Amino acid sequence: MCGIVGVVAREGAAPDAAAILIDGLRRLEYRGYDSAGIATLAAGAIASRRAAGKLARLEEKLAAAPLAGQAGIGHTRWATHGAPSEANAHPHIAGRVAVVHNGIVENFHPLRRELETGGARFASETDTEVAAHLLDRLLADGLTLEQAMAEAMKRLQGMFALAFLIGGADQTIVAARRGAPLALGWGEGAMFLASDALALAPWTTRVSYLLEDDVAFLDPEGARIFAADGRQVERPAVESQLSGALVGKGGHRHFMAKEIHEQPTAVGETLARYLDPVQGDLRLPHELEARLAASERVALVACGTAFYAARIGAWWLERLARLPAWADIASEFRYRDAPLPEDGTAFFVSQSGETADTLSALRHARSQGQTAIAITNTATSTMAREADIVLPTHAGPEICVAGTKTFTCQLAVLAAVAIAAARARGRLQGEAFATLAAALAQLPSTLARALQVEEQVRAVAHEIADARDVLYLGRGPAHVIALEGALKLKEISYIHAEGHAAGEMKHGPIALIDDQVPVVVVAPDDHLFEKTVTNAREAAARGGRIVLIADRQGTERAGDLAWRSVTMPQVPPLLAPIVYALPMQMLAYHAALRKGTDVDQPRNLAKSVTVE
Repeated sequence: MCGIVGVVAREGAAPDAAAILIDGLRRLEYRGYDSAGIATLAAGAIASRRAAGKLARLEEKLAAAPLAGQAGIGHTRWATHGAPSEANAHPHIAGRVAVVHNGIVENFHPLRRELETGGARFASETDTEVAAHLLDRLLADGLTLEQAMAEAMKRLQGMFALAFLIGGADQTIVAARRGAPLALGWGEGAMFLASDALALAPWTTRVSYLLEDDVAFLDPEGARIFAADGRQVERPAVESQLSGALVGKGGHRHFMAKEIHEQPTAVGETLARYLDPVQGDLRLPHELEARLAASERVALVACGTAFYAARIGAWWLERLARLPAWADIASEFRYRDAPLPEDGTAFFVSQSGETADTLSALRHARSQGQTAIAITNTATSTMAREADIVLPTHAGPEICVAGTKTFTCQLAVLAAVAIAAARARGRLQGEAFATLAAALAQLPSTLARALQVEEQVRAVAHEIADARDVLYLGRGPAHVIALEGALKLKEISYIHAEGHAAGEMKHGPIALIDDQVPVVVVAPDDHLFEKTVTNAREAAARGGRIVLIADRQGTERAGDLAWRSVTMPQVPPLLAPIVYALPMQMLAYHAALRKGTDVDQPRNLAKSVTVE
C-alpha cells in the first residue's frame, strides 16, 4: 500500500522531474507516510534523496540538495518488510538500476541468498531491493532491457507494482504490474506513471491502466506495453475526470473534518445516480434487479469499515427483501471456501477498488461461477474493471485514512439495492415502496441536520478523550454502527474501544465496566429501542457512564439513564445506520483532536491496503 510516481519527459516539455515527483507524492501520501524518496536520471547517472518520516522531511533534503533531470521515480512508503527508516526507504539502487515498489515479493528470501552468493551487497531489510539487484544482474549478463524484464517477471513471485529507472540508458522508465494498480499518463513529450490517477491529474487527463503481468517501457514519446505472453499490446487511454488542483481542506483543520461535513453532498451525488426523485423510483441496472429477484442467497464481502457497510447491507436485504444474505471478511472468504450457490451473486465493497483481499475474494467468487457486483468509489479501479456489474459511489476523493463519506455512500447504495430487491421479490409495493424511496431522497437533508449535533458531540469527546477504555453498544444494524464507532476511536485517537451487541454485554464485556468506562449506546428509534435501553441500564448499574445517542423522543423515554446525551434528528429506522454513523465519526475526531494525535494519518495505517 505504498505510492509510486514516475515521469520521463523531453527537455522543456515538463518541469524538472523532481518537482513533478514531489507533487505526485503529495497526492499519494495517503497510501503511506513512513518514509519517502525519489531518484532522477541526469547525464546517464542516477541520483537519489530519501528520508524517514513524512514527505516534508524529503522536501527539506531536496531544498538543501536539489536533483536535476527530466526522468525520475518516486515513492511514499507504508512498511511491510523492514522498519521505517532512511535505509529502508525507496528508491533502492543496485548498480545501474533504481526501483520503487508497491506490494510484496514473496520469494525475496531465496532470491536474496542467490544474489548474495553471486556477490550482491544489500543495504536494506526490504523485499524490494532484490528486484533492483535481480534486474541489474540480468543486464550485466548481457540481456537486453526487454529480455531482462521478461526474465525478472518469471523470477519474481508475489503481487507488486514496480517502476525501474535505468542508469546509462536513454531516458526510459520500466513499469510492471502484478496484482497492484499502476496507471500510465500520456502527455505531450512526456509520459507519467502512478499508483493512482489522482497523482497524474495536474499533468494529463489521458490515462491507461496496466493489466496483470503487463510490462511497459516509457520514454518521452510514448509507451510500449507487453502482455504476459510477450505480445506487444495497447491499453486504451481514457479521460480522467480528476481535477488537477491538489485536494484541499476547504477551511477545515483536517481532511477528516472536511470529509465528515461533505457527507450530505457526497451521499446526494451518489443517490442521484440511483434515484429518480421526480418519479419516486429507483434506477438500478435491470440485470441486477433480475438477479436479486431470482437469487436464493447472496454474499457481501469487504474489509474494515467497508465490511461494516456490507454487514448492514446484509441485514437490510434479509429484513426488507427476505433474501438470505451474509457478510464475510474478505481476508477469510476464499480461505474458508464456503459453498456458494450455483450461478450465485456476490457483492464486493471497497473504497479504492484495489483492496488486495477483496480483489482476491472477487476473483475467487468469479472462479466459482458467481456474478460479482462491485461497490467502489473508484470507477477505473481493478475491481470495477473485473466485476460483472459496477455500482459506483460518488463520494469524491477521500484523503483521510479513516473512512467517513465513503462509508455513508456505500450504505446509501446498499440501501437502494435492498429497497430495489424488496420490490423485485414482491416484498415491497405501492405506498410502502414510495415511503422508503422518499426517505432515501431526503437522506442528504437528514444528514445535514445530523451534522448540527457536533457541539454536543465535541463536549462528550473532550471527556471521553481521557478514558483508557470505551465500550460501544447497539442492537440490529446499530450494533454494526457501534462496531464502526469503536473502530474509528481506535484508529485515530488510539483509545482502546470495543463494540458489542447490547444483548451480549452480560455474556462477558460487562466485566470491563466500572465508573471509569464510558459506554456509548447507539439507540435509534426502532423496534429494538427498549431492549437497548434495558441493556444500557445494566451497564449503568455497574457504574458505567452512559453516553446515549438517540433522538429527542428516545432521550426522554430513557429518563435519567444517560451521563451524557447526543440528541439526533428523527429518522426512519431503515436509514438510521447511515445517519447515526456521523456522531460516531465526530466523536472519534474530537477525541483525537483533544489528545493531539495525527488525525488524517494515524500511525501504522494507510488508506488503500493493496497487500494481503
